Amino acid sequence: MRKLALSDDILLKVEKPARYIGGEVNSVMKDREQVDIRIAMCFPDAYEIGESHLGIKILYDMFNRRQDVWCERVYSPWLDLDKIMREENIPLFALESQDPVRDFDFLGVTIQFEMCYTNILQVLELSHIPLHASLRTDEDPFVIGGGPCAYNPEPLAEFFDLFYVGEGETAYDELFDAYKEWKQSGGSRREFLERAAQIEGIYVPAFYDAEYNEDGTLKSFTPNNVHAPAVVKKQVVMDVTDAPYPEKPVVPFIKATQDRVVLEIQRGCIRGCRFCQAGMIYRPTRERNVERLKEYARAMLKSTGHEEISLSSLSSSDYSELKELVLFLIDEFKDKGINISLPSLRIDAFSLDVMSRVQDVRKSSLTFAPEAGSQRMRDVINKGLTEEDILEGAGQAFEGGWSKVKLYFMLGLPTETEEDMKEIARLSDRVARRYYEIPKDQRNGKCQITASSSFFVPKPFTPFQWASMYPAEEYVRRASIVKHEFQEQLNRKSLKYNWHDAEGTVLEGVMARGDRKVGAVIEEAYRLGCLFDSWTESFRSDLWMQAFENTGVDIDFYNLRERKPDELFPWDFIDTGVSRKFLYREWERAMKGEVTPNCRMQCSGCGAAKFGGGVCYEGKN
Repeated sequence: MRKLALSDDILLKVEKPARYIGGEVNSVMKDREQVDIRIAMCFPDAYEIGESHLGIKILYDMFNRRQDVWCERVYSPWLDLDKIMREENIPLFALESQDPVRDFDFLGVTIQFEMCYTNILQVLELSHIPLHASLRTDEDPFVIGGGPCAYNPEPLAEFFDLFYVGEGETAYDELFDAYKEWKQSGGSRREFLERAAQIEGIYVPAFYDAEYNEDGTLKSFTPNNVHAPAVVKKQVVMDVTDAPYPEKPVVPFIKATQDRVVLEIQRGCIRGCRFCQAGMIYRPTRERNVERLKEYARAMLKSTGHEEISLSSLSSSDYSELKELVLFLIDEFKDKGINISLPSLRIDAFSLDVMSRVQDVRKSSLTFAPEAGSQRMRDVINKGLTEEDILEGAGQAFEGGWSKVKLYFMLGLPTETEEDMKEIARLSDRVARRYYEIPKDQRNGKCQITASSSFFVPKPFTPFQWASMYPAEEYVRRASIVKHEFQEQLNRKSLKYNWHDAEGTVLEGVMARGDRKVGAVIEEAYRLGCLFDSWTESFRSDLWMQAFENTGVDIDFYNLRERKPDELFPWDFIDTGVSRKFLYREWERAMKGEVTPNCRMQCSGCGAAKFGGGVCYEGKN
């Protein structure tokens, strides 16, 4: 019988105790004496956020298929339990066995978002693992990071023993086998890291030295160990159809952010939006076989009891078998009370026809992401969407019975003018105007257009990695320009405008393109009490500003300067397949407002064809 790590007294004191007890449907229990490797997979955020993450579900399933590995889950304890664990010296534990994380061989951390960095330090400290990799001993697990933020691991370099760059389905088996051999040999901690560094896709920060110029830019980045490669190559699974996929995902006891079956229909994106990191680092686009997806849908609905199925992809409309898959899901499951969620769709006649069959049109809203208000700005970012497309899609939606539309925009994009900003409000008004062109007796109630803008953050491995940002007050000024323009619109009563937090944007910018010097700020912010920084109720901008002051790290250096064409970036040692030459060419095209065709229309020679498959080789024998 499993003994819970927390007493009933403690569980009764905390919000949502089900976050910490494990034992959910489909969670994997093994005999700890019968496995050679134990790995605690961590999502450094609250349980209901982490439980929604597809990447962890895939790794959890894949690792546990191995007889010699037991993978368990761990999440960031919420603020109430964090306080109790510190006061009573309770070590952080994994959900399945309730054993302390420090007893494991590996602590794997999925790093999805820059604003979770202080939570990573929380997980380490509550686990009684030294924050700095250099201080860890044979008593500590190896801490390994992965996910999108591992494409610039440098701000976190001193906190991790190793990083896995790319998709987890390829090199983990080799890493686990190397670990078993090392364990049997009785070698030192350093010897295992040297073995790991020789596995493609593995980056060991301790084996590299960063040297800086007088102006603070990176002068050189070189290996200091013969086993460490000068270039770390991202890992890509080319056959996504036969890659492991969880047919029995864990079913949480409490409502997760995404309480549904998720079908990943493809990886990558053909579109080439210049602000989008995912669209670049997940190239080339690879599709899953539609028949296999049908099998997964049946199996996962049966094993979970979920009442909703969602298609996961960066751009679902570009999946070549979308029509067949969606019609199958409708015919197979609609009578069984299963909702079908179709995010990332372009709004066209087919999509609207499908959505009218799977949604309650009166209650639901449709989402468009024009990203920019003016056509000029959409060309700069290579959105590949005209105003005609937007208004035509909205018109078809309104005629189909919808009256609620959400529009997503970005502010602070490169070359943005005041006119571009005002066009956000004007485009929203034109969408509303399109609704009122429908005869009154055919309308579905009052029209409601909700426009939201986030602030643009340049990310590594995108054409905009050279771009400058703005101070927080400038973002607020831009949002106020847009807000004022909304109040000037004819249909203002049908329009609503929201904008993202500017102070968080500034922090995200520093960490997204930061170097190793930023690690000191993250640690100082954590020491000052920063935690759950992506949650509005717990974000403390004042403490972060204090951390920058205390460490002498200059925000403006990371955010306010435009990078020179030949500047060495902290992430340049990683090879994503997409060449720096291509990215800079796209940056230059952006500055001229030139559109680049998508991958199916024309190959632009980004470099991803080197992987030997996917969209790059469609139609070739």
